[in-house]
Amino acid sequence: MAIRAKKIQPAKAEAIESTKKVFADYNDFIFADYRGLTVEQITALRDKLREKNATLKVVKNNFAKIAFDEMKVENVADYLKGPTVIAMAKEDANEVAKVLFDFKKDAPTLEVKGASISNEIYDVAKIEAFSKVPGKKTLYSMLMSAMNGPVRQLAATLKAYAEKKEAEGAN
Repeated sequence: MAIRAKKIQPAKAEAIESTKKVFADYNDFIFADYRGLTVEQITALRDKLREKNATLKVVKNNFAKIAFDEMKVENVADYLKGPTVIAMAKEDANEVAKVLFDFKKDAPTLEVKGASISNEIYDVAKIEAFSKVPGKKTLYSMLMSAMNGPVRQLAATLKAYAEKKEAEGAN
């Protein structure tokens, strides 16, 4: 639960609304401690996440807590302690998590805290395991290639049968 003043200053209320608007565009949120990262490293991480149609945002923890409360995204307050950066994904959150864990190899000071994926809370171990699962597009292509193999084989068999019948008819 976020700490709320009885009378919220207009600038703070506006900041909370702005934060809520940003969060509303995304389904999945991955929280990380960015303490120790340089500006260049954060910029590089943002660039990598943009390739995956994701965004990296630093937001005041209290504003984020209030925004998440109002959006009915629960149990994320534990991840909003200390310097926190939020990676937000519209789809394929596992690929975004993979980018974060791969980036952590080069910048060990980045600490993934947890995530809220489709309103389900993931701890560090679960989000790391989730990052190893192929993305939707990869899974679709794997499925299509698996389905395409037998169809291609059937087509080749039917063609061979038709050619055989044609050759028998010519004799």
